Amino acid sequence: MHLIRGIHNIKKHHHGCVLTIGNFDGVHKGHQTLLVKLRQEALKYKLPMMVMLFEPQTIELFAKKNTPITRLTSLREKLRYLSEAGVDNVLCARFNYDFAKMSANCFISELLVSKLGVKYLAIGSDFRFGSGGQGNISLLKKAGNKYNFNVTIVKTLHDGMTRISSTSIRYALTTGNLKLAESLLGHPFIISGKVIHGNSLGKVLGFPTANVNLNRKIYPINGIYVVKVYGLSLKPMFGVANIGTRPTLKDYYYQLEVHLFDIKLNLYGKRIDVMLIHKLRDEKCFISLEDLKKQIAKDIIAAKKFFSLTS
Repeated sequence: MHLIRGIHNIKKHHHGCVLTIGNFDGVHKGHQTLLVKLRQEALKYKLPMMVMLFEPQTIELFAKKNTPITRLTSLREKLRYLSEAGVDNVLCARFNYDFAKMSANCFISELLVSKLGVKYLAIGSDFRFGSGGQGNISLLKKAGNKYNFNVTIVKTLHDGMTRISSTSIRYALTTGNLKLAESLLGHPFIISGKVIHGNSLGKVLGFPTANVNLNRKIYPINGIYVVKVYGLSLKPMFGVANIGTRPTLKDYYYQLEVHLFDIKLNLYGKRIDVMLIHKLRDEKCFISLEDLKKQIAKDIIAAKKFFSLTS
């Protein structure tokens, strides 16, 4: 899969494609169904399959200052899932205020037609685009007739009574319902990142942790979790993780720490995938570090017991 970083990097050989557009946060079952349809059309048209997504995500640009916006996936994680889905090219458009001011007609004529040469476009039923969200399905279909490209609307999928969407998955994660989140995602919820140096408090307390760099991203989860960690060996390693703001230490910034059971490794600089399996409890502010140490010991026992019962 090839990543096109920004509209200015679109080349002549990218002209001619079947395309879908969106944030693709989570690359969930709904996205996966759309991508399967797009792959079929790519084979039919004998053209590359392209996904256009935005960084930052549209909601992040317009969010009020100091309003945290949660994500299901970082850009790196999205790209991995999209590559696994067989996408040929990903156009990562820089979403800023200038881009947001682009008219709907300009978006179609200059970007979709002139630069990308789109022949088939698959979009969700609620897709809006252009300045002020003036572009809609009707406008796209009229443009398709004018510029000779086909437009298909992909209906929203449901898992039972639950609408499959990034919003519903965030809610499932926020409420600790990892099973529902996994069912809607079509894959376990995983946070990936590079291990960086922390304040070494875990080592002082007797429970060394790997601090995972989240690059200031905030995920819709908080608390203590049983986890599997991938990327360090052929088999997953088991552990317990804290994700949140560590209220006892009054850090107030969002971070992920992972303690691996009975393993001593130098993990600094390694990239790991942390799969959340089961929530043990919410974060809690303890009166002393000694009380925190006792609770961590209990969390580790509970996590090991969970693995012994499910193995």
